[in-house]
This record gives sequence, structure tokens and C-alpha cells, in this order.
Amino acid sequence: MQRQDFHFNLPDALIAQKPPESRTDSRLLVLEADGRLSDCHFPDILEYLQPNDCLIFNNTRVIPARLFGQKQSGGKVELLIERVLDANRVLTHIRASNAPKPGDALTIAEAFQAVVIGREGALFELQFQQEDGPDLTALDLIERYGHIPLPPYISREDAVEDKTRYQTVYSQIPGAVAAPTAGLHFDEPLLKKIAEKGVKIGFVTLHVGAGTFKPVQVDDIARHKMHSEVIEVLPETVALIEQTRQKGGRVIAVGTTSVRCLESAARFSKTGELAPYQGETDIFITPGVDFKVVEVLLTNFHLPESTLIMLVSAFAGHKRTLSAYEHAVAQSYRFFSYGDAMLVFPQNKT
Repeated sequence: MQRQDFHFNLPDALIAQKPPESRTDSRLLVLEADGRLSDCHFPDILEYLQPNDCLIFNNTRVIPARLFGQKQSGGKVELLIERVLDANRVLTHIRASNAPKPGDALTIAEAFQAVVIGREGALFELQFQQEDGPDLTALDLIERYGHIPLPPYISREDAVEDKTRYQTVYSQIPGAVAAPTAGLHFDEPLLKKIAEKGVKIGFVTLHVGAGTFKPVQVDDIARHKMHSEVIEVLPETVALIEQTRQKGGRVIAVGTTSVRCLESAARFSKTGELAPYQGETDIFITPGVDFKVVEVLLTNFHLPESTLIMLVSAFAGHKRTLSAYEHAVAQSYRFFSYGDAMLVFPQNKT
């Protein structure tokens, strides 16, 4: 398929710039198995969940991955951390008038040094160093001096509220530079109601990288190379999904990142069935791909021509997805990270 096959017209006014007043204030578009579209409010998701279903969430935690500093020449630099490699080293994007060279020392937030020790394609490997003060790790320094890395389509600086609202209430493991946004709609009271209904909850981990915003730049999507991200699917999550299936429940992935975790773990196993996995994935899910694990998908609305709308199209069907997006635009749904959600059931095969 061609990149242009996933284009739709989106007015700028529908791009959410701020979160709703409360997490569950968002809207929910339900794409039924028979193709019907239902306009709902997010708490209505309870009506679509059944006892013995399981929801699989991504428990990654967003780090304040944007840091500002200067070169030895005085020129400004901006870092967007892609990955924390160990206690002192990071892999990062650097925005500067001229790219720094190995050995160059950058002063970050007037607080510590970041020395360039190598380069991997477009990314720079830096070692964080402190001359005095407490012995802080790279992650400590990022947490102390960094800014929340709001997506490029949010046209404002990060604010205090973003520290909590651009984070799921169940986030646990730091490492993401972008939020798994389908999970932003859940608050603790809603999660309690879901549990009371007999729906089980499990977790996977995928540390979302900045590459999630990388546009598809080739016309033939088969030639697009996905960025690699760190994932983990634990044995207890695999066991929960097996129990769910045995009881006749459905596996519901909360967000495209949860989909990528589960489908990667199944594809990387020796049997082709879901198994525990820890490592990296650059899986690219496009129409024609068979889903081995996920049976229902909850997701936000994604950018035109993005890998994420391609994943949704693979699950829901290309025409059904574009039709749902046209409906969402016509009904003024809010798009992207702080926007509304869509609950997607696979198409009836009869």
C-alpha cells in the first residue's frame, strides 16, 4: 500500500492542545464489529467490557526527556533523550546550529556536563558528568533538570500539569519519551469499576521513543523502517492472557504500544504463540498482518499517514478505519495525545 492511502483531512482546531479537565471527560468512538459507529463518553467503555475479559496496559513511565544547554562556543543545544543506556550514558537527539563532535562537552541546565562519546546514525551517545554535588545518575539528572517532551503537534511549552497529565495513573517503569496515550483516559475510580465488573488487568512495558513521531517518508510503506523500542512481556501477563482465553474472555489492548508488545512477543517466540519476552522490537504492523493475540483495541486518534493509523487499519480494516476517522472529524472529536479515544472491534468475517 501507499503512504497516501492513509491520508485524511484534519482541521488544526481538532488537535488537542491540553488535556480535558479530568481524565474521563474525553469522548469515545466505538467501531462495532458490524461497522456501526457509536458516539459515547469514555466511562461508557464499561458497557463494552465483559466479565473474564482482560485489559493489557503499557506501564512505562514518561521521563522529562527534553533538556536545554549550550556548547563550549556558547551556542544553544537541545537534547531529546531517546534512551537511558546505563547509570551515566544516554542516547539522544541533539538540536544545534552545528552538530557537536566526539569529545565535545555540553553544559546542560547550567548544572552538569554531557560529553559526546560517539554517534549512532542520527543519535548521539553522551556521558553525563558532575564536578561536585550529590552523586546522581543520568536518570536522576533528567528527572531533576528535564522538561516533559510534549509532541511536536502541541504548540506550547510544557506546563506543570503535564508532569501528571502526560502520564498514566498506573505508570511504573521510567524510560518513555512519549506517553502511551490510550491509557491517559483512565483514572483510579474507573479502574476500580472495571475490576469490580470481573475484568482482569495486566501489564506490558514498551518504552516509547521519539521515533514514534517520525513521519513515513517513502511512498511504498513496505520500504519504511521502524525505529526499535525496548519491550518486556512478563510470564504473569502471558499466564493472565491464557487464563482469559480459557474462560472465554477477550484480550483488549490499551494502545498501539500494548499491541506491539503482545504481537512482537508472539512472533519472536519459537512456537509462534505468545511467550514471555524481553528485548527490542521494530515490528511494523500494516494491513494484511494477522493478529495473534489482540482481540479488541482501544486507541487514540492518530496522525494522517502515520505508522499508528496503519496499525489501526491493519486491525480494523483500511476502509473501516478511514470511514471512522472521517466520522470523528465531522463530529469534532479531539485528536492525538490529549485527544479522544476509539474502541475498535475487529470486522465480522461473515
